[in-house]
Amino acid sequence: MRIIELLDKKSISLSAAPKTKNECLDMAVDLMDASGKLKDKEAYKKLVYAREEESTTGVGEGIAIPHGKGDCVEQPGLAAMVIKDGVEYEALDDEPVNILFLIAAPDTEDNVHLDVLSKLSMMLMDEDFRKNLIEAKSEDEFLDIIDKADEERGSVDESLAETSIADDNSGSLKVVAVTSCPTGIAHTYMAAEGLEKAAGKAGIKIKIETRGSSGTKNELTADDIAAADCVIVTADAKVPLDRFKGKKLIQRKVADGINKADELMGIVQAGTASIFEGEGDSTASESGSADGGSGGAGHKVYTWLMSGVSHMLPFVIGGGILVALAFLIDTIAGYGASGGGDFGSITPLAALLKYIGGLSMGLMVPVLAGYIAYAIADRPGLAVGFVGGMLASSGNAILSGYTFAEGALVDGKPLGAFSEFLSKFAFQQPDGGNTVSGFLGGIVAGFLAGFLVLGIQKVCSKLPEAFDGLKPTLIYPLVGIFLEGIIMCFVLNPLIGLANTGLSNMLTSISDAGMITALGLILGAMMAIDMGGPINKAAYVFGTGMLATASQYMAQGIPSSDPKVEACYIAMAAIMVGGMVPPVGIALACWIFPKKFTKAERGSAVSNVVMGASFITEGAIPFAAADPLHVIPCTMVGAGVAGFLAALFKCTLMAPHGGVFVFATVGNPLMYIVAWLVGSIVTCFMLGLIKKPVVQ
Repeated sequence: MRIIELLDKKSISLSAAPKTKNECLDMAVDLMDASGKLKDKEAYKKLVYAREEESTTGVGEGIAIPHGKGDCVEQPGLAAMVIKDGVEYEALDDEPVNILFLIAAPDTEDNVHLDVLSKLSMMLMDEDFRKNLIEAKSEDEFLDIIDKADEERGSVDESLAETSIADDNSGSLKVVAVTSCPTGIAHTYMAAEGLEKAAGKAGIKIKIETRGSSGTKNELTADDIAAADCVIVTADAKVPLDRFKGKKLIQRKVADGINKADELMGIVQAGTASIFEGEGDSTASESGSADGGSGGAGHKVYTWLMSGVSHMLPFVIGGGILVALAFLIDTIAGYGASGGGDFGSITPLAALLKYIGGLSMGLMVPVLAGYIAYAIADRPGLAVGFVGGMLASSGNAILSGYTFAEGALVDGKPLGAFSEFLSKFAFQQPDGGNTVSGFLGGIVAGFLAGFLVLGIQKVCSKLPEAFDGLKPTLIYPLVGIFLEGIIMCFVLNPLIGLANTGLSNMLTSISDAGMITALGLILGAMMAIDMGGPINKAAYVFGTGMLATASQYMAQGIPSSDPKVEACYIAMAAIMVGGMVPPVGIALACWIFPKKFTKAERGSAVSNVVMGASFITEGAIPFAAADPLHVIPCTMVGAGVAGFLAALFKCTLMAPHGGVFVFATVGNPLMYIVAWLVGSIVTCFMLGLIKKPVVQ
């Protein structure tokens, strides 16, 4: 079958000018429908959009190959669009798409068309071929260009089989590779073509196995694998890995075979790929990484961290918006100015929403830690990570809540030396600092849990086989949770407590010295360093303490206009505006600098505005956790500027929470909004300046 047999003139547009990706896809589906290849246009369109939800079909180099396969397709077909001015398509290289081929495949056993489509995908990797298609003056010329290239090029099988390495004696480096994608129509073969070209450029001999919809082609033999110096797997679908045990293995997503093939060959030449030990699952997809990705160990750490962040995000967004709604309901009920510390839970509906939302947000740090550990040590790490995250978010238990707080047991017996040691160091003292380590502690707890479990697994590998059934259900969780808990309670959380005590003393000293603008700057910045963690909480507790002090002053007959009372309210204003900046500043950056953020991050921008406006700083946590070295300095500076300006303008706040819903209690509200917006803009443009573009 020839490629042009699938491509009707009616389904070609050489002057398309869509403004958006969705418009582009809709136009392509209309072209496909015009050729009469579809039974049900709307059902087919849903398949095409569903495929885009899995991952973008904009593969880079100005190419997009969307596709849909199902019973709604009458006959296999192609539709083609040339978009001379390009269209933003969320492509893997973030560049506009200039040429698009839409594929329609029927869900039948006869897959002869798949070989043809696979061949077209590989042909599109040729820059001259793409250029000629874009410059075609008519549909006939467009078809002639495709047919000529089709005739000159061998079949997919012939193209790949030429690269066998088993009998090569040239002395060059040898590589075997596997490419695979979920649908196995286009990306599988484009990755194979990309790897083959990069290998030829680097002087590396390569044989590539493709695992597509039409089955496994050019399957690697035991001799090929034995002869290889390195193995490359670029896959978004499961492929068997056990055959590569003992070989250097580079494992990436299929898109890297298309766009980063030269980089992969560089890793082969450098010899830095890790040896595959064959442990764990004998199949893997792109979620794993045997070479650690483009940044080696750094990329591994990033991948583990993002596993936690991606699972945490729904808890932050869902819970945060419910809490914001609770404040809104109390405001509508008329309690915005008089609710005080109970604001957000005065009316029954508000209290219910705040309770549910609070529970959801309370889970975010345990989920973060749990899934970091899961990414490192697989399922055995999950329980250990969750417990570590709970300890990070809850802190050590308060000693005064136990019967032995006074140094004796319930029946009056004195504590022994060991029990005395535990009571002093494993529990927060009644007058001690806060021991909640928040999301930064959760990150540490997650990594600690993952590596603890890996260590326990290594030790347990020497146990007799009779213990294999006990390892995952008893030994790993018992030993792991115990060690994780000891380290969190005796090392990390107490250190956080000492730091918080010092911070509180420092803030009190600055306040007593009358340095109100400096205090505003520091309080604002503290709110944005760890977003709900110990530093944030230290600032917030100081602010609520200042509100209590103001109440005491006024109870003594001191007027609210007295500088001492005003200073208390100014401190609280600086704290709240500082906490409102990070989510809003990040949301602005998502809109103004979209290439700096992933699709999922950009999708949460609106919810971040809602949370920022509601004084829920935690909306910024997923962004800070994903890229702390770039995000935290930006949020800290922006929040510090906002706190400084609020203090400089002598803005006051009499409520401990609520964001825009308690602006009725703000003194000098117009300048307070100015301070908030300026701080958010500072954060936004700092992110645009120093944050690196992400690989989508």
